[in-house]
This record gives sequence, C-alpha cells and structure tokens, in this order.
Amino acid sequence: MHGQDVALKGVSMTYPNGFTAVHDTDLDIHAGEFFSILGPSGCGKTTILRMISGFIDPTRGRVAIGGQEMNGIGPNRRPTALIFQNLALFPLMTVWENVAFGLEARGVGKAARRKRADELLELVALTGQGDKKPTELSGGQRQRVAVARALAVEPAVLLLDEPLSALDLKLRQHMRAELKAIQCKTGVTFIYITHDQGEALTMSDRVAVMNLGRIEQVGPAADIYNAPATPFVATFVGEQNVLRGRVVGRENGYACLETPLGRLFGVDNRGLSDGTDAMIFVRPERMRIANGTGDPANRIEAEVERRDLEGPFVNLFVRAGSHSLALHLTNSGTAGQEFTGIQTVGFDHGDAVVMPTGELARE
Repeated sequence: MHGQDVALKGVSMTYPNGFTAVHDTDLDIHAGEFFSILGPSGCGKTTILRMISGFIDPTRGRVAIGGQEMNGIGPNRRPTALIFQNLALFPLMTVWENVAFGLEARGVGKAARRKRADELLELVALTGQGDKKPTELSGGQRQRVAVARALAVEPAVLLLDEPLSALDLKLRQHMRAELKAIQCKTGVTFIYITHDQGEALTMSDRVAVMNLGRIEQVGPAADIYNAPATPFVATFVGEQNVLRGRVVGRENGYACLETPLGRLFGVDNRGLSDGTDAMIFVRPERMRIANGTGDPANRIEAEVERRDLEGPFVNLFVRAGSHSLALHLTNSGTAGQEFTGIQTVGFDHGDAVVMPTGELARE
C-alpha cells in the first residue's frame, strides 16, 4: 500500500437551498501523511471529506488524487476508502468476513480473501480474532476491524469521519496511538475529520482548522497550538486567557497593548499599527505567580477565587477587575496552598500572541 496526495483547487459547495457549506477552498494534502481537519460541528469538514470520497461533487472547483482529477468519478472508482462514524460492521458476518467484504465484491476467491484478512488483522493487532463475530469484540477492537476492512481494498487515501467519537475517553486515547501506528506501517494517506483538538494534535502531521466553511489555518500541530493565525484558532485549540486592548507602540520587538489591566506586551507577527484594536492571548500554562525570582515581565494584580487540584497540576482561577484568568501550575505537593487573597500573576512577553480583534470560538 502507498499513499497519494490530495489537492483541492477552488473547491466550494453550495446546496440547492442556497446554503454554502464550504467556501472557495485550496488545500494540498501530502502523500503518506496523517492530515486532520479540525473544527466545530457544522463548519464544513465532513462536506470536504464527502467531496474527496466522491459522495458529492463540488459546486465549483476540482478535486485531484495522485494528480488525477476526480470530478464526476464515483466513490467506487476512486482510490479512497471511508470509515464512517458508526463503523457499519455486519453483525452476522465473522470478523474476517467483514474485513474481506470489499474483496468478495471484487471477485477475489475465498482462500485469497481469508489470507488477506488474516494479514490485515495481524496488522491491526487482532491476530486470531477472525472467526469471532463483531459483537464479541470490544469497542476498540471493532474500530480496528473497520480500519482493516477499509485497508483491504488497498486505498491510497483513507478517510475517517470522527471514528472515535462513540468510545470512552481512555479508549479514545489508546486508539489515537493505534491509528497513528497503523498509518505509519501502511504509508497510506490518512485524512481524519474531528472536532476533538486532542485527537488532531496528538496524531496529525498537519492540521487544518475550519470555521464557517473556511479553512483558517493549516500547519503542523505545534504551530497551530503555539502560533495561532486567528483569534478563532487561538480559542478553539486549547485554553486561552484573552484580554482586549489597543496597540500603543512597540518595545524590543514586542507589541505594547493598553488594556484595562495595564500595559501588556506580546508577540505580534503582523506589525500592527498604533491605534489598532487588538487582543492578547496567553495560555494558562504560560501564566505564573510572581515570587521574587524570575518574575514574569507582564504583571497583573489579581484575587484568587478558586484552586483546583488535578493530579500533577494545580488549576488556579483569579479575578483581575472584571476579567477571569486561569493558571495551570505544576503541583509540587504543596503548590498552591499559599495562593489566597491578592497575588501578582503574569507571563513573559514571548508567551503571549497579539492579533487584531476577531471572532472567538464558541465551543
């Protein structure tokens, strides 16, 4: 098996009722990469998946796989396989029969089907499970059967539409590693649809973040998290403390914002001009308490409202004026016990991102 690249050029999808699910979109997915499309419900990510798979044709633009234009070519003639959210395994068939179903439809003999099914079950760590029924397997095992069945037809591109959403948290976390390992073994291009940022960040080589039918940012997971391109991406991917202000200058390469909590500095990659309404974003794990040594450069006086112990971390919630702020601190056994009353909290200039005022994520 080997992966192929996928290219969307000027693709959009408008339904007969006038609703545009996907606006004019260009997207290049590399052969053999694990690529995730991340966004809230209704943002258009599943529509993109259906256009790649051939279940719908775009209103405008073109879809190409491996350099070949796919418009007008049905799902059964594309080098793709799709794993649905509900898996759709056949309960009356054995596991190996489920895996080999696509091969049977192609006229492959029974002995060859069984041999290929056993090879794929070994690939997905289900050796010896072929004669069981799907109902005898756990949720995670059934998920792997669905992957094996999709791989049986040797697709160049495997499309996965929120396949882990029905699993509990621990099993989802386990299956993330399983799916990434399978993708690495096969070299097939994986395109993964999810609204779960943890899934996207953990598994993906690159991530596209969508909102209201448009892709707002594409890049490696670390860039999406550490250098968000828009206020929506900043607040949809991970937690953020958000403060509004106005740009009043620059100092040592950092933008200076006048905010209700005083002057604060952060990284500005756009070169915002003075007087621009802007937002400053800082993640809770980048916030800390001033203790006299190595104090943060940006400082805010705040009153501690709540302290929550979460295993190795202490989550501290403070209020500064009308603003609620969160800090995620490492729990060293006694950390946080003395954090009551008024505290000086803050963050370093390089740990904050400054952007023009824009739409924040609602989820």
